[in-house]
Amino acid sequence: MDLLTPELGLFFWTLVAFLSVFFILRKFAWKPILNSLGEREKGIAESIATAEKVKMEMSQLKSDNEKLMAQAREERTAMMNEAKQIKDKIVNDAKEQAKTEANKIIIDAQQQIQQQKMAALTEVKNEIGNLAVEVAEKILRQQLAANDGQTNYINMLSKEIKLN
Repeated sequence: MDLLTPELGLFFWTLVAFLSVFFILRKFAWKPILNSLGEREKGIAESIATAEKVKMEMSQLKSDNEKLMAQAREERTAMMNEAKQIKDKIVNDAKEQAKTEANKIIIDAQQQIQQQKMAALTEVKNEIGNLAVEVAEKILRQQLAANDGQTNYINMLSKEIKLN
């Protein structure tokens, strides 16, 4: 049991050794250790503050990036709508121009048909007139071939002509 209960001398010298080591450490090592811990704590606090600042900047950049993306989408949509409107206008203009050209071609064709019809009618009338003249000439030659026919024709013309 002697081992479990220390003697008073051992206790006293252990206490003196402990207090002397404590005062020596307090005098020479305590301040540098506390300063080192303080600097480390300060460095960690600065690192955390820097990390928070970087996090805020990243959040701001992300927000700005999202705004730019939204703006780019809006511009793309506007450009697509504008391109669609231009395409529709070009197509409509082309259709209108095609209709106008088609109508012009149809009108020109109708005029040409009318002119050709009138030319054909005039030609037919001329042919009919020529045929009538030829038929009349043949009939007159046949009737005037004999002397009796010539005499009858002269008498008929003289009766028609009234002399004053």
